[in-house]
Amino acid sequence: MDSRIPTVGVEEEFLLTDPETGAPTPRNIDVAATAKAAGIDLQLELTSCQVETSTGVHTDIAELRGELRTLRGTVAECAAENDTRLLAVGVPPTVPDRFPVTDTPRYQKIAHTYGMIAHEQGLCGCHVHVAVPDRETAIMVSNHLRPWLPVFLALSANSAIYRGSETGYASWRSILWRRWPSAGPPPYFTSVEDYDSIVAMMRASGSILDNKMVYWDVRPSESFPTIETRVTDVPATIEEAALLAALVRGTVATGLRAIERGTPAPHVPAEVLGAAYWNAAHSGLDGDGLDPVRGDVVPHRRMVARLVDHVEPVLRDFGDHAFVTEALAAVDERGNGARRQLRALRANRDIGDVVTEVAHATLQ
Repeated sequence: MDSRIPTVGVEEEFLLTDPETGAPTPRNIDVAATAKAAGIDLQLELTSCQVETSTGVHTDIAELRGELRTLRGTVAECAAENDTRLLAVGVPPTVPDRFPVTDTPRYQKIAHTYGMIAHEQGLCGCHVHVAVPDRETAIMVSNHLRPWLPVFLALSANSAIYRGSETGYASWRSILWRRWPSAGPPPYFTSVEDYDSIVAMMRASGSILDNKMVYWDVRPSESFPTIETRVTDVPATIEEAALLAALVRGTVATGLRAIERGTPAPHVPAEVLGAAYWNAAHSGLDGDGLDPVRGDVVPHRRMVARLVDHVEPVLRDFGDHAFVTEALAAVDERGNGARRQLRALRANRDIGDVVTEVAHATLQ
């Protein structure tokens, strides 16, 4: 592969559930210990019903997809050894009133400070990291990514069922997630200093406790030389996770080329972007969306097509265009996670069918 192709890595959050009832189970420490013995380092999430995997860095999307398959398969086996089932789902289809918080000092402090927001978490997303030269570039690329964030959300929506009922949203996770004071689309930043001053203000006000709580849907990573997108539900399938990674990397690389040409990012007002977000969360891939740049209302499938057109030169240069085209056709035919959940529930009105469908898709 060309060394000029940015590397990409993926972090996926998963729910641990009771194999019989589908209810979340607080076994993340046990599952992480079993995974450690199998050679996989899992991250513990805020609630003890969740774990997170992290891939290495890749230039080849096929290799990334292979590692995603290995991670999901191995962690599912580790979960089974601890009498739990691994689910790739944005929110639990069936949940308790409160989630136990993982017993680490930082997570306990977050729970004490933010109260019920933390105890009602249990939300599983996907974070895509793409290498960039430096923080200044990451901030500029963030501006170029902002208009496309609703498209990523609509494509990956995977949380239509919550507390055993239809939510009326394809991505209920994104609605719940935005209760955090620093969540949602980032502002349009003029410089690194602009970014740092806003983060410092949030820390001073107490709306975040540390820089890791900058939960904007695009941000410079605190741990890696990357820009990190975190807008989406965890995708239902391995292929959809790899598809998301290819599209995010393509959009980042397209932004990098625009920056090299001196082309500014479109300055989408927060109110317009917020409306596009709501449409994406509400109808997902199967309804209409708002193009925040053109201002017209079009089906989300057309918005996905516009995204592919936007990044097509990069996809062809990177050798990803055929995979993206085939994977999108498969999602269109089969449905994303939200459509699969709704189809399973509506067949017999049995929440167990939803859990079974999600478990199947997780390893598909």
